[in-house]
Amino acid sequence: MSRRARGIGAFSGGLDGLLAASLLSEQGVDVHLATFSSPFFDAGLGREGALQLGLPWREIDFTDRIMALITDPPSGFGSCMNPCIDCHAAMIETLGEVMRAEGFDFVFTGEVLGQRPMSQSPPSLRRVANLSGLGGRLIRPLSAKLLEPTDPEKEGLVDRERLLALNGRGRKPQMALAAERGLTYPPPAGGCLLTDPIYSRRLAALRDAGLMTSTNAKLIRHGRLFRTGPSSFLVLGRDDRDNTALESLSGGCYYTPSDRPGPSAVPLGDPTPHAVAASLVALYTKRLAANTLRVDTPGGSPVESPPASRETADRMAVG
Repeated sequence: MSRRARGIGAFSGGLDGLLAASLLSEQGVDVHLATFSSPFFDAGLGREGALQLGLPWREIDFTDRIMALITDPPSGFGSCMNPCIDCHAAMIETLGEVMRAEGFDFVFTGEVLGQRPMSQSPPSLRRVANLSGLGGRLIRPLSAKLLEPTDPEKEGLVDRERLLALNGRGRKPQMALAAERGLTYPPPAGGCLLTDPIYSRRLAALRDAGLMTSTNAKLIRHGRLFRTGPSSFLVLGRDDRDNTALESLSGGCYYTPSDRPGPSAVPLGDPTPHAVAASLVALYTKRLAANTLRVDTPGGSPVESPPASRETADRMAVG
């Protein structure tokens, strides 16, 4: 090769990304990794994977881009509220900007041809490359031999013969390659909450009520969600972990039992009547000493409330 190539990869920290980065690094490419974060996916696994590989890593906040995409994705949604094609294209476009600004030769991903029916079919992979504006500067090392040669391959910066020809949904070839390299990886999972049916129903309810903000998208990751009016909701914690997260995100606006452990509850949208919110908090508070519960309200005086009926809670539940 005439000189050492430099590549930056979209890297979630999963099996495919670990292998793609390893394949390029093994042939002498200066590999850097980037993990995107948003209310719907976190960067933690990417950080851990980069540490395992010993490669430079950065986190990129993708919140503004993904919030805009789920409002009206040009390529449509998958089975839930997942705009996978447009999301991948926007990520790669973002890395293309980094590539040009910092002197990288190409962008790479861990995508495998045919692994996901919507976003990794041949037409989808071509559409992502075109939408991102990267064209021949985008490499998919795990399926490269089944795709058209990219510019870095033609230029001799990347050895095409040392790339792979993986195809389909099976992971056994990747698992064998990882074992050869001593790589550990998380179990296969969707990773993105937008592919989760329950979370997507919650998010769609907020969207339809005009309440789809990044903070609200984070809040509904936790606990239970109840619709308390046409444009009002209540997020109610299931355990201490939920309660801590909800209280942190609420800006101090939440309900909680006054004198015993129980769920914290954050109102969204139009005001929820205190009596309604308190009755839901009472329903999910264990070991009530009486038929009513004293509940601290956001910015107001405590209220006494009996628990809501289970039928009422089921009727109000979202997702």
